[in-house]
Amino acid sequence: MPEPYQNLAVTRHGPVFVITLQKPPENRINRAFAQELIRAFRNIEVELGGVGSGNEGCVVVRGSDHKFFCTGLELDETDRNPYANTDGFYPLLRTVLDFPYPTIALLTGHTFGGACPFAFSHDYRIMNKRRGFLSMPPVDLGLHFHGIGALPRLKFGGRVARKMLLEAHRWTGEEALKDGIVDAVAEPDEMLEAALELGRKIAPKAKMGVYATLREELWGEALKKFGRISYVHGRETSRPAKAKI
Repeated sequence: MPEPYQNLAVTRHGPVFVITLQKPPENRINRAFAQELIRAFRNIEVELGGVGSGNEGCVVVRGSDHKFFCTGLELDETDRNPYANTDGFYPLLRTVLDFPYPTIALLTGHTFGGACPFAFSHDYRIMNKRRGFLSMPPVDLGLHFHGIGALPRLKFGGRVARKMLLEAHRWTGEEALKDGIVDAVAEPDEMLEAALELGRKIAPKAKMGVYATLREELWGEALKKFGRISYVHGRETSRPAKAKI
């Protein structure tokens, strides 16, 4: 890729690009990291030619080890910068939801808090079969932002969304597969190849230039909600967490 990155790496495998999160120790998302991820997605889009190019492509986002995918947001950052999430996290979710090529979140390990809506923004999810939990605990932290429940409700249905938001349930890989949160589970050493295989299969679906348009028909409500709270400085868009993790 044409630009260097500080906390991630981008590699290409034919039509499939792999973004590896490399922000120790747990790939927590702050404003700068979110903006760096957005830049990586945009660079890949340029590399592939964008909508109307007729090119096929796919993006896989993965953790750098089998312990963590991402453990959410750096909640302390909003104490110093109340616009951290409106300038970083929410635009990141919108970027992934509006990306003109298929996307896969490869959940290599623990996926907590804000990492969940980030993963849910992707079209497909593959989870570690042996290690790691998936949990979204805003109810235990006193945290809220507009649209927080949109993707769980739209993608997984009311029962699973309630279990996720109102009960802060922790899913193993097999449980997440059963509840339809992830599309597949894989052995730790086989996860990347599983994602690449899926990526090669779905990459051609972008060739006609309508992939993002059709995606919006499915999840457009969430896309609009995240768009309304992105880059907003004049009003409150979220409720700061009362507890920190």
